[in-house]
Amino acid sequence: MKEASKFHGELTERSREVFRRVVESYLETGEPVGSRTLTRSMTEKVSAATVRNVMQDLEFMGLLDSPHVSAGRVPTQQGLRIFVDSLLETGELEDADRQKIESTLGSNERDITAMLDDIGSALSGLTKGASLVLTPKHEAPIKHIEFVSLSPDRALVVLVFADGHVENRVFTPPPGQTPSSMREAANFLNALAEGKTVGDLRRSFETEISHRRRELDVLARDLVESGLAVWENEGGPYERLIVRGRANLLGLEDEAENLERIRVLFDDLERKRDIADFLELTEKGEGVRIFIGSENKLFSLSGSSLVVSPYMNSDRKIIGAVGVIGPTRLNYGRIVPIVDYTAQLVGRLIADRG
Repeated sequence: MKEASKFHGELTERSREVFRRVVESYLETGEPVGSRTLTRSMTEKVSAATVRNVMQDLEFMGLLDSPHVSAGRVPTQQGLRIFVDSLLETGELEDADRQKIESTLGSNERDITAMLDDIGSALSGLTKGASLVLTPKHEAPIKHIEFVSLSPDRALVVLVFADGHVENRVFTPPPGQTPSSMREAANFLNALAEGKTVGDLRRSFETEISHRRRELDVLARDLVESGLAVWENEGGPYERLIVRGRANLLGLEDEAENLERIRVLFDDLERKRDIADFLELTEKGEGVRIFIGSENKLFSLSGSSLVVSPYMNSDRKIIGAVGVIGPTRLNYGRIVPIVDYTAQLVGRLIADRG
């Protein structure tokens, strides 16, 4: 914001209007804007030569760029940042957009994850970009835990929650596991698990296993540790990242280089590479945040922007996030209220379900 204030102070009323009109036209059309086009929309009557001089000054300041020698100007990444921070006007959420988002909720009996899947699809459809929904872990108390051997190097850990929700995950067990060690591991965890969430169980386990190390077979102890590690997702507080609408981004690009960059972006998301950075940016307080181009290394190769907002549970704790990825010429004024409303709606939904 300091940078935005500095440039804002250096701009005259005329240069500010030229800059704003260039950016707004570019965001709408994706095309460079020429001086003759601007003269027809300026508040005061000025010549094309005067507007051209102002655009050259803005280019010298690093706010505009000339993609071709004789073409008009487009905003730079720095220019878009200044515009978003100091000149962007966000409108009210349109009724049609609100209804589209709310229509995904359906019955109150539906599974939260399925509902978040639908919300992600609605977001990508509304914004014509790709949506990201970071879902929270299931926080209901555990009812039962079971280990199932699938092969010598594959096993299944099954969690049944008190609210009837069932989840399972395949993992590689420590070598040498036997039916006996699997039963012992499950019995040990079930004796500790009643009434606890996964996080609570992890803390209880660390204390209890130190007291009962001699009682618990080495194989069973290793299985308990590896099974819980799978559920804890290496300590991460989030369950999974839902990505919807990638075809929207691929359809916007026609150059092979741009297509390859977007494929790299989605490959990274598939592997959850750098998701820690995505989580970090949602933890700096509530409200919508906008990341343009290389401001976040997750998108540095894609030429994309991210509009993201965290959502909270009833304790005002950030438990996930919703966002939209698109080209840097996103319609920020429309997308910001959509993302903001969706995050608030998801937060209320999670809070209502306890």
